Amino acid sequence: MQWPAVILALHLLAAVIWVGGMFFAYVILRPALGSLQPPQPLLLWRQVFPRFFVWVWGTMIWLVASGYWMLFAVYGGFKGASPLLHVMNGLGLVMVVLFVWLYVRRWPAFRQAVDNGDMDTAMLALGKIRHIIAVNLILGLINCAIGGLTPWVGI
Repeated sequence: MQWPAVILALHLLAAVIWVGGMFFAYVILRPALGSLQPPQPLLLWRQVFPRFFVWVWGTMIWLVASGYWMLFAVYGGFKGASPLLHVMNGLGLVMVVLFVWLYVRRWPAFRQAVDNGDMDTAMLALGKIRHIIAVNLILGLINCAIGGLTPWVGI
């Protein structure tokens, strides 16, 4: 069995789940919820986020672990990696930091506001979550594009 190929395939699937989930949430679900009457969109996000965050934690941990495994086992470490892999690594680490910030600071504020029925505060907290997701979505799409380009431009 070719372990690097298997790990790369699972790495790519994890990226698809995380980035695709953000794309769905931001581009599809968010606008569709505009047709609902308040506080229904907030209550729905309160149910959606915990399910999505479980998947983000799992895929994020796998992406970091498998990415570093490939970096060291396949490319011999940072010295043997192309500039594109360094860019992917940097963007990925920024994505991790942003998600952890969202999960540790922004998500509890939103969750508590919804649970307490404070929908004005929940709307403000959701706006902050939305901005973080937008940035992470852009970074994730860039990373996916770089990952797709690397075989063609040389790693």
